[in-house]
Amino acid sequence: MSSEGGEALREPWDSLRRQREAATFGMWVFLASEALLFSGLIMAFSANRFLHPEAFAAAGHETNVVYGTVNTVVLLASSLSIAVGAEAARARLRRLTLIGLSLTIALALAFLVIKGLEWREDLHEHLWPGHGFKLEDPSAQIFFAFYWAMTGLHGLHVTGGIAVIGWMTWQAWTGRRALRSPSFEAVALYWHLVDIVWIFLYPFLYLPGRAA
Repeated sequence: MSSEGGEALREPWDSLRRQREAATFGMWVFLASEALLFSGLIMAFSANRFLHPEAFAAAGHETNVVYGTVNTVVLLASSLSIAVGAEAARARLRRLTLIGLSLTIALALAFLVIKGLEWREDLHEHLWPGHGFKLEDPSAQIFFAFYWAMTGLHGLHVTGGIAVIGWMTWQAWTGRRALRSPSFEAVALYWHLVDIVWIFLYPFLYLPGRAA
């Protein structure tokens, strides 16, 4: 085994292949629990949308589809960059690994900045459920209760991803973590989940009320 592989190997594993399989399996278990969390919210949203179709269509028309679309493109680009970074790490291409991870962090930060601007606009437009809500139909507040809950929870996942990817980027840059470490592939799987969740949220939150 190469010295790089030896540095990446951790107890109690006797081979890098087994360690990688274990890390991947553990991440898939974690992602399954996260998928259950978001799928529960999406199912509850869908049930309420079925019960209040007109109110949800009117509320969905109030969301800023430009912000939502731009952020979708940003996250799709970040999924590409994290995939490049993870594959580069596996191939022990240090410079490309650092570029891929750093670009992912930059795109994730851009996502949060854009989302922050959107949230500020939502608050200015009185789209927070409660007193002074912009729309007359009370059921529209249910839509925005889900909107704030789901985008807020997703934002927390993005923030957590930035922290972990930033930490691993620093470790890769300083040589504290071997490039062949399965951690790079595991964090890429997590980031792909963040992207996939947003792909589901986008049509639910931004497209209602805009169909021809």
